[in-house]
Amino acid sequence: MNAGHQVISNDGPTPKQLGYRMPAEWEPHQATWVSWPHKEGSWPGKLESIERTFAEMVIVLSRSETVRVNVCDTGMKSRVQRCLGAAGTAGDVQFHTIPTDDAWCRDCGAVFIKRDMTGDTDDSLMDAANVAALAAIDFGFNSWGEKYPPYQLDNALAARMAESLGVPRFDGRMILEGGSIDVNGDGLLLTTESCLLNSNRNPHLGRDDIEQRLRDLLGIDSVLWLSEGIAGDDTDGHVDDLARFVSEDTIVTVVEENCDDVNYPALAQNLDRLNSLASSSSPALDIVPLPMPPPVTYEGERLPASYANFYIANTVVLVPAFHEPTDRRVIELLQSIFTGREVVAIDCTDLVWGLGAFHCLTQQVPACDWIGRR
Repeated sequence: MNAGHQVISNDGPTPKQLGYRMPAEWEPHQATWVSWPHKEGSWPGKLESIERTFAEMVIVLSRSETVRVNVCDTGMKSRVQRCLGAAGTAGDVQFHTIPTDDAWCRDCGAVFIKRDMTGDTDDSLMDAANVAALAAIDFGFNSWGEKYPPYQLDNALAARMAESLGVPRFDGRMILEGGSIDVNGDGLLLTTESCLLNSNRNPHLGRDDIEQRLRDLLGIDSVLWLSEGIAGDDTDGHVDDLARFVSEDTIVTVVEENCDDVNYPALAQNLDRLNSLASSSSPALDIVPLPMPPPVTYEGERLPASYANFYIANTVVLVPAFHEPTDRRVIELLQSIFTGREVVAIDCTDLVWGLGAFHCLTQQVPACDWIGRR
């Protein structure tokens, strides 16, 4: 896997031309990457509780695969080790001294792409770049539209992750957070207009420009556009709070069952869009409704609590829970889908005060079938 860290020129072949694609989340991982929480402002008055939830998350994931944890310094590493020790017996946890501004690794970290052995890429293109099994896309990060400066450390995180693994890195050439996209690993990508077309991200790029860059960088063929996100979501509508691929041809999407709830119109519109896309796709897509929890608030503020913010690891699926009857319905539904994995629910009532949950905090590193150059 280790081909030596190299920044691939934008003047050469695109990742797609080189045979790369972004794998689906349920495909095998070599690791999950996280950044340990330390920003008091993200969870005012609750950081100690958040560390306990985070430790529980890491313990569960480390029994499924390696967990790579970013810490700011050796003092933080010692604190994390104590937190993990208090939470239980961890599996394989590896530490990286990479300072961060916040803990949302999905959004500011590297997006990993892989090249399968069966690729039929033209050898002349292969000679133009250091083609390794695994590579990283370094998208720009501007803190969800300049909302929470400073963010310079988080903007540098993708490059540091690629350097730590010694994998080639492609410049994403646009602002994009990992939570704003979801792929099926076979050519389809889900996203939202409210986020990717927002003028606070890439005002110089139109819809067609963005679609082309996603095709070139992530090896996809088609973009499926939803409309907007849920109340309380400061990301302008990340898709990982709305709809997720759970197989190549199945999407789960959150629905609001209370027609008086503020989220009802937007989620109904997204469901209508998905049903329309499903009927026109070849092969057809299966759309599975996923209930929303009752409103979760803190100090009068509506929080973006959503069961769609689950994370698929090698042997487990981590699902946010909120002490509501809908928790059990969601666990049973997802367990019926992920029959080869254990669905594990962890209370996120405090965690979502930071306006995110498990998917926002994690980034998968795909497993590779071969190493070195091809």
